[in-house]
Amino acid sequence: MNNNPFHIDFKLNGNSFSTSDELILFSKEISGSIKKFFVDWFSDSEFIEVQTSGSTGKSKTIQLKKEFMINSALATGTFFNLKENTTALLCMSTDFIAGKMMLVRALVLGWNLDVIATVSNPLEITNKSYDFSAMVPMQLENSLSQIDRVQKLIVGGAMVSEELVSKIQNLSTNIFATFGMTETITHVAVKQLNGFKNSTSSEVEKSHFTTLPNVSIAKDTRNCLVINAPKVSDTKIVTNDVVKIISKNKFKWLGRIDHVINSGGIKLHPEKIEKKLSKIISQRFFVTGIKDTSLGEKLILIVEGKKKPIIFSKIKSLSRFETPKEIYFVDTFIETTTKKIQRKKTLDLVSL
Repeated sequence: MNNNPFHIDFKLNGNSFSTSDELILFSKEISGSIKKFFVDWFSDSEFIEVQTSGSTGKSKTIQLKKEFMINSALATGTFFNLKENTTALLCMSTDFIAGKMMLVRALVLGWNLDVIATVSNPLEITNKSYDFSAMVPMQLENSLSQIDRVQKLIVGGAMVSEELVSKIQNLSTNIFATFGMTETITHVAVKQLNGFKNSTSSEVEKSHFTTLPNVSIAKDTRNCLVINAPKVSDTKIVTNDVVKIISKNKFKWLGRIDHVINSGGIKLHPEKIEKKLSKIISQRFFVTGIKDTSLGEKLILIVEGKKKPIIFSKIKSLSRFETPKEIYFVDTFIETTTKKIQRKKTLDLVSL
């Protein structure tokens, strides 16, 4: 790493650097988290320690090979055609993999990266335009009036609601959902989210994820995705994500197997139901199953915020099996440090 520490065209907040020490000294002015990352990145260690989000289990620290992080950055650059001198905005926390990888991409690919505070409306605190950025859905939602200043945007960390998808269709920004996890060094697949209203692409086509270079996919006996990405992982990664394989590099994501609800012998995927419900519910929400004497599990809806009427009959595609049997309102959802909803802990707040 130290023989050629970063791309000659790399800039951070408009500044160029001759040495890694110079970069580390400058990064101290931005944040302690970024400085620590650069110190670790330019060290002799082959690994970077990263904290998982904890959205589907207890948060843990894992080691990622720097070589694999570089490979991931190169794959993103190739897929999105982001070459040297790409202007990019980092508006996510660098305590976690998504933010760290924006730094790695900039270092490896020679980007001009601006770092700003991690806020819900990032484009309010900069008036510049960018070739590329990454946001969570809430940041995108709050930036709709100015998002045209970003040419290509990846969105991760949570599912993008149907309501938000409809709002972004006619925007000039190319917006993509990402599929990945800390263990895969962020995304290994992406799908386009907008630009379909005046397109011949069908609803089926736009729901497919396409893998990045050097990633192959399969299913296990549970119909869960198995990822073989030798450039970013030493082993195959067996996920709990139920998928439909479309082709050798495309798949449709159906939901998490650990979220599946068995209600009266009918298997329900909460994520599929949530996508439908997002058409009529503007607050944050999720559906889950609770024990029921006659059904085994009963589908219920948990909504964040003040109580208001929800009329399920407005959604024609919602079957009777997918219609929640009860609705509960919670003042505030319990979140992980990366703002993902902790479903089980939030459910504990509900008086069932």
